[in-house]
Amino acid sequence: MSVEPLPPHPTLGRYYATDRERSEFVSGIFDEGAPSYEWVCRVMSLGTGAQYRKQALSRAGLENGMRVLDVATGTGLVLRPASELSGHLATGLDPSSGMLRECRKRCAAPLVQGRGEHLPFPSDHFDMVSMGYGLRHVADLHALFDEYRRVVKPGGRVLLLEITQPASAAGRHLNRFFLGTLIPGVARLWNGPAAARMMDYFWDTVENCVSPEVILSALRGAGFPGATRAVTGGILSAYLGIRPR
Repeated sequence: MSVEPLPPHPTLGRYYATDRERSEFVSGIFDEGAPSYEWVCRVMSLGTGAQYRKQALSRAGLENGMRVLDVATGTGLVLRPASELSGHLATGLDPSSGMLRECRKRCAAPLVQGRGEHLPFPSDHFDMVSMGYGLRHVADLHALFDEYRRVVKPGGRVLLLEITQPASAAGRHLNRFFLGTLIPGVARLWNGPAAARMMDYFWDTVENCVSPEVILSALRGAGFPGATRAVTGGILSAYLGIRPR
């Protein structure tokens, strides 16, 4: 029985007219914003992002000797600590040529251009698949998680890092101001309109993203039955799924 596609958010008419245009738009906006991405992420995380990513990978069980695939690797913000912790057995994948070009300046790990919904790797190949803040930019969570299950070995792990809207109204208002107004404004001031447009889109996907319960249900349905979510600071979600042996 076929499963209906599960987009991470509704069609965002401000940026593209149909879901068919989504992939081209996403690659284009990240191509344009790639040179500014690292700087904007440091500002957005108040300088704590690198430590958080490395700790999340370690808590998820990443150890020396494990083969890792980092999907939507961008400029390598997750790939670099994954490579360090795994003993340089990490590979990065991203659809954006601009992001991969910036990543090559900072990381010696192998890089592949491609999409998470169609991974160009054999089955049962990786000990861990990671994805840092890229879930909102794919077309179909069911297809994505099915591919993750296919390429990860039995007993292997999937780690998804995401930004989640706070539970309280006050928290959501603060999140909207910080991510929806302040960060795009700073990006425009220091890095120009391409960076600002990228962060405008970033916020709109956060605001309209499906709930954590939907993400967990999709992970469990794809073959990670014990998938869990850990929350830091009310907005940083770390989803962990383990493929049964």
